[in-house]
Amino acid sequence: MAKIDVQGTEITIFSVHQEDYISLTDMVRNIENGLALIEKWLRNKNTIEFLGIWEEIYNPYFNSPEFEGIKSQAGLNRFVLSVKQWVEKTNSRGIIAKAGRYGGTYAHKDIAFEFASWVSPQFKLYLLKEFQRLKEQEQKQLGWDIKRNLAKINYVIHTDAIKEHLIPAKVTKQQQNIIYASEADVLNTALFGMTAKEWRDRNPGKKGNIRDYADIAQLICLSNLENLNALFISEDRDQPQRLKKLNDIAIAQMQLLVAHSRVKTIEQKNKN
Repeated sequence: MAKIDVQGTEITIFSVHQEDYISLTDMVRNIENGLALIEKWLRNKNTIEFLGIWEEIYNPYFNSPEFEGIKSQAGLNRFVLSVKQWVEKTNSRGIIAKAGRYGGTYAHKDIAFEFASWVSPQFKLYLLKEFQRLKEQEQKQLGWDIKRNLAKINYVIHTDAIKEHLIPAKVTKQQQNIIYASEADVLNTALFGMTAKEWRDRNPGKKGNIRDYADIAQLICLSNLENLNALFISEDRDQPQRLKKLNDIAIAQMQLLVAHSRVKTIEQKNKN
């Protein structure tokens, strides 16, 4: 569930099967007799034809015979059609009636933008602008969520490999932490060219650690190195050998990543 503000009107958006549905009810909330506009639009012959085409493309369960009967009546003075009738008769997927706290008439974004054009071309343009801004924010957040979750998963893979292959039985927690820190510094040295302590000594007063100041390309590379180091540990390679191999890989990957246009785009978006 999300909300956007379009010219002072708060509009609700929610997702159904990974598709965005926009509240038509919210769109007309600040218009006199606004709710009547929805059914007036729905009775329009052009609207019926548009909805029918959309449903036939995207809805395998669309009741085409019932739709044909509705279409034949559209445009007649006696023609009356409510949202509820449309949904029940045609098994609509493009328009849905939602009950509850955020109830009302919702439409798939394709249809909602068509309705917005009918209400006001100016309103549609502002709706598009705010909707796009919302999608960009969601995409940016998704990117950070994926990166954060991937880092967590890789961290577990890395630490499990250390625990299984490098930590002897019956050692203290402090001794375990020393080994974990030592392996973390293998990655730090391979990628950044220094250990965590060396970084702190060179950057007195800075909060956090060396990885907090990594850029996107470095974080991608670090994620890859964690997986590779876990593999090398399971193969019983000694630490100096692993460090040399990981450093060679880090150099090669960073040369590719810093030149990759997609990584540059993500980096630029995160700076804005």
